Amino acid sequence: MSQICDLTGKHAIKGHRVSHSNHKTNRRFNPNLQTKRFYMPETGEWITLKVSTSALRTINKIGITEAITRAIVKGKL
Repeated sequence: MSQICDLTGKHAIKGHRVSHSNHKTNRRFNPNLQTKRFYMPETGEWITLKVSTSALRTINKIGITEAITRAIVKGKL
């Protein structure tokens, strides 16, 4: 299952676990993704998206239609 936000394109990044002795081992930093259903009033349909919590805040602020439009313009969708 992919760890990529449908609207922002956020994905997992690589980093290191650092022990007390400063020994570094690889780890992943996954985005905080939530699967949510959104109602599109223009089409009268429900859509299911896997979005990050920061994208949820954006959707609450500007609306789902505008968020999808911005994602299309940026080439994320």
